[in-house]
Amino acid sequence: MNIELRHLRYFVAVAEELHFGHAAERLRISQPPLSHQIQMLETQIGARLLARTNRSVALTPAGQQFLVDARQILSLVDDAASRAARLHQGRSGELKIGFTSSAPFIKTVSESLSTFRRLYPDVKILMREMNTREQITPLSEGELELGLMRNTKLPDNLEWRQILREPLRALVHRLHPLAGCTSISLTQLSREPFVFFDSRVGTGLYEDILGLLQRHNISPYITQEVGEAMTIISLVSAGLGVSILPASFQRVRLSDVVWLPIEEPDARSELWLVWARHRELSQQAIKIIDLLSESSVCLQSTD
Repeated sequence: MNIELRHLRYFVAVAEELHFGHAAERLRISQPPLSHQIQMLETQIGARLLARTNRSVALTPAGQQFLVDARQILSLVDDAASRAARLHQGRSGELKIGFTSSAPFIKTVSESLSTFRRLYPDVKILMREMNTREQITPLSEGELELGLMRNTKLPDNLEWRQILREPLRALVHRLHPLAGCTSISLTQLSREPFVFFDSRVGTGLYEDILGLLQRHNISPYITQEVGEAMTIISLVSAGLGVSILPASFQRVRLSDVVWLPIEEPDARSELWLVWARHRELSQQAIKIIDLLSESSVCLQSTD
């Protein structure tokens, strides 16, 4: 058989109108070609679908069954086309994003994700918390489409866009002698026991903050090495040392921790949105990039 979708649409129109002239008007074709196409359809099927007289058109039992099935087929085709279009437009499907632990603390990042969820509720967002180093291979191999990470050295196959440049802040216990300062210099921190990231963890903040200290000829006296920023904050809260973190972590409110501005103007950190240069971005990814880019001016803050 060589039954085409137009044959089904022609038949459904005639079956619903039970009048070839009215069906032809509805389909915006002339009546003779419509009658010919219905005859061809009946020949293909090998069954009479319509009982015709000079005054009326009626469905045969075979025609009644074929009408049910034809409507179902056309509905499935319409649904399939709609799903494909929504996927192509980025209004459905899924989006895999890697993110560092600091990303959720950035207000406009969380707001952009919330806006995306509200605008495109049928897109499934799969978020994976990973440090900067851990995201590079999944981004290169396509396991992640986007990554939110701290500034770091990237391979040539990855593209990036800065979405935030924020100040770094010093953390001290509320009873520490420096806690009463309005701001402090890196030199003042150099003599203090330092709570810092373990170099083996792979967080971008390790190189970021250590690079800042090295630029100012400071070798921190590291007494505690941990894997997560939240652990750093907790250990400072326990009085086990001082540290430096991006200002976005100030949203973590612990009564025993005081956050102090750092006087050196280059005490800043960047958050990047990263993707594979050689892979075509999905419309879902493009939409979230656009949302974050629109907010990038606001992101140059201490949120």
